[in-house]
Amino acid sequence: MAEVTLENVSKTFPGGVTAVDRMNLTIRDQEFVVLVGPSGCGKSTTLRMVAGLEEITAGAVSIADRVVNDMPPKNRDIAMVFQNYALYPHMTVYKNLAFALKLRRMKHADIDKRVRDAARVLGIDDLLDRKPRALSGGQRQRVAVGRAIVRQPKAFLFDEPLSNLDAKLRVEMRAELKRLHHRLMTTTIYVTHDQEEAMTLGDRVVVMKQGIVHQCGAPLEVYEEPANRFVAGFLGTPPMNFLEGKLVARNGNLYFDEGSAVIRLAPEQEQMLADRAGQDVVLGIRPDGMATKPEGRFSGEENVLPATITVIETLGQIMDLHVTTPQHPYLVARIESQRELKDEQDIKLYVDMAKTHVFEPGEDGANLTVGAHEKMAMA
Repeated sequence: MAEVTLENVSKTFPGGVTAVDRMNLTIRDQEFVVLVGPSGCGKSTTLRMVAGLEEITAGAVSIADRVVNDMPPKNRDIAMVFQNYALYPHMTVYKNLAFALKLRRMKHADIDKRVRDAARVLGIDDLLDRKPRALSGGQRQRVAVGRAIVRQPKAFLFDEPLSNLDAKLRVEMRAELKRLHHRLMTTTIYVTHDQEEAMTLGDRVVVMKQGIVHQCGAPLEVYEEPANRFVAGFLGTPPMNFLEGKLVARNGNLYFDEGSAVIRLAPEQEQMLADRAGQDVVLGIRPDGMATKPEGRFSGEENVLPATITVIETLGQIMDLHVTTPQHPYLVARIESQRELKDEQDIKLYVDMAKTHVFEPGEDGANLTVGAHEKMAMA
């Protein structure tokens, strides 16, 4: 086990395309860090540079306090699990697990112990005589993970290992990987485009876009206090709603003017934005931060957004209301299911200001209210 450090690491491909731009990141010993972001953001390239499968253009990668820039992959003492499993189709599960150990010329008894221990941990004891073609997708994934475990490396690298599995199996394997990490406590870097995987697996989440780290922190920290509009919109299902408007001061209070509705900010937000009256901003509202009834945290007559339902998606105890306002053609509110709601119905949405953020204009506009939600929770 070891700490992995990236210092000003960059990767530029021929033609001048920069995949990773001056990345600084430390994955602490025994930590599980997830790199997440849309396709092409540089997360897999970052992983491949740590593994030694991609040459570094600038900067330094260290594993266990050793700079490994010029070290071949086989000497870095890491184990990588790929999206396509990369199993040898002509070998049995046992031989797949044992292969890397045989290359190290380990004793047969030691190899057998490691293989059977890993198989027992992953629940594939009864599959050791089968070949990959006789396994399900989930079983193949367990074998791929087992092949990494038997090597007892300093760090595990996972490159979107669950993307080929169906939804139910992905959930099961997520839990399996989490339990496995708690048992082995090996330093782990995990790459995914799935924000649910990132939130459920990582001790810390690194959100990337176009080769740049936009935020790094604990999952709830990144979700509740997004650094900018991109992070806020990327994490969360359904994604955050964004309303463009202006801050206006009235009677000593601060409001967000959406164009067809005016919503009063929470006192904590007012304090932080007092000098921005008259400026254009973007209000971000989580889908579960709206309700159709003024009850509990949604009560108040100065937090109302008139809207019209366009589509209702019923999801059991909850439903997603797709709505429009005169100024914004698409918003989603996630509420408790109600039989009386119909398509094309005019409604009032009551906004929980503790579920909102105020951003500067632009796709990556900075969050102007970072810290306000912590103050609200303490109030």
